[in-house]
Amino acid sequence: MYRYDQHDHQIIKERIAQYRDQVRRRLSGELSEDEFRILRLQNGLYMQRHAYMLRIAVPYGMLSSTQVRKFAHIARKYDRGYGHFTTRQNIQFNWINLEETPDILEELASVEMHAIQTSGNCMRNITSDEFAGVAADEVIDPRPYAEILRQWTTFHPEFAYLPRKFKIAINGSKEDRAAIAVHDIGLTVVHNELGEVGFRVMVGGGMGRTPILGSVIREFLPWKDVMTYLEAILRIYNQYGRRDNIYKARIKILVKAIGAEEFARQVEEEWQDIKDGPATLTQEELKRVSSYFSTPAYENLPASDAGFELHKTENKAFSNWVKRNVKPHKVTGYSAVVLSLKKPGVPPGDASAEQMDFIADLADRYSFGEVRVTHEQNLVLSDVKQSELVTLWQEAKAHGLATPNIGLLTDMICCPGGDFCALANAKSIPIALDITDRFSSLDYLHDIGDIELNMSGCINACGHHHVGNIGILGVDKDGSEWYQVSIGGAQGNESSIGKIIGPSFSAGQMPEVIDRIIQVYIRDRIEDERFIDTARRLGIVPFKEYVYASPIKTTEPHGEDACA
Repeated sequence: MYRYDQHDHQIIKERIAQYRDQVRRRLSGELSEDEFRILRLQNGLYMQRHAYMLRIAVPYGMLSSTQVRKFAHIARKYDRGYGHFTTRQNIQFNWINLEETPDILEELASVEMHAIQTSGNCMRNITSDEFAGVAADEVIDPRPYAEILRQWTTFHPEFAYLPRKFKIAINGSKEDRAAIAVHDIGLTVVHNELGEVGFRVMVGGGMGRTPILGSVIREFLPWKDVMTYLEAILRIYNQYGRRDNIYKARIKILVKAIGAEEFARQVEEEWQDIKDGPATLTQEELKRVSSYFSTPAYENLPASDAGFELHKTENKAFSNWVKRNVKPHKVTGYSAVVLSLKKPGVPPGDASAEQMDFIADLADRYSFGEVRVTHEQNLVLSDVKQSELVTLWQEAKAHGLATPNIGLLTDMICCPGGDFCALANAKSIPIALDITDRFSSLDYLHDIGDIELNMSGCINACGHHHVGNIGILGVDKDGSEWYQVSIGGAQGNESSIGKIIGPSFSAGQMPEVIDRIIQVYIRDRIEDERFIDTARRLGIVPFKEYVYASPIKTTEPHGEDACA
């Protein structure tokens, strides 16, 4: 994985020194909160309901075991013993003291990490496929390009104050696992008819108040032009994006207003002025960055391990875990393993300091010292020998990391919601826990099959509820917390925006609502049809009719202390 060079170390060192002085001036009263706000946000520090929250960048979701151990240390020393992994492949700490934040940033710098540009109207963390480099369906490894874009976007002077935050995702596989259609810019690495490498460019995707799927504005962009072309996109957005209304400031609104075809025309016109300029990517630079993503020292292993196959046959629990949590690998004899952060009773995406230390140990012993963060809020060990899966499973299970639910209903995406976030209209975590309690039978979950449930505590959609097969949105109704339900959303190659089924529900009604939706699916599905396919075939009407047909049972929601 990428290691900082002299320039990285120098700019991070200088930024920490600047920030330490800014914190000193805020604590002494030299800076007001209004003056300090933009400075702290540039360093990933938010003020939430109860304390400051620090968001740390995890570029394209890749971590070393050393960095994971540093997270565990920060959780113990500066927080309340845990961290929360997010849909942006980052990690957040929710109970931070302002005066200690410069020390935290210095600790992060010691393991080549930072919190720069994890907030503010700038280009945010570059995200990608959590299986990049090992995926069986990979066309081209996108990580070198993701790293080049990370370097290019960090401290880019022209785009430090955009109309609104800006998110870029890149995918290099046949299946889109980076949700590129709901990003400001979504890139797919492709070959053209001559076999040359380039990018399919989507622009104007996003969720929030106005959910929109991105539009393709270029079917093929040569790889060497990726930075100059993205610069042209950002220049058009910076010039014409709205700054008078925060709710209409994202690039998706501009693209929708003038049309994707006109937007593409303006980008192409702007691009002609900077094409082949200094930002053109060279073969030498691509080779330099690619060298950091060298192939691990894989062993020459058989395609099948006898012990693994026998255990899978004789142990149902292990077999279920393999089916849901073990993914194909491009190297014979290896697998990628998803460690579930969705154990019943634990807020989705949370990991304790003890678990993070343990995961770092697993990475060192089983996966070349590397950990990946998924945008579904789980963690991945990308290079595990098939012969070691049984032992790994036993160890992970003992630490609450082997729930066999990846891709199932309880593998839900969930933002921190009203328990922490000052923007939230309603709590998310207690609802997630209640739904998990309702669907506690693993046999029943496996019978339901693949289904994505995404939940957000407010319209900002940090929980990606618009693209959940079932989406839940927390809303405020006369000062009370209510929940709006949508059906039919999806991410990936066939992305779609869900449709609201009707009036909102109280917190106590939500487990029954989800139960009724599932009952309709089981009743009306054809053979092994997935939930999303049934929902697309039937539309929302059958679900709506059954959900609202009779009074909904109300259960007592989880209490206030829902955090780990």
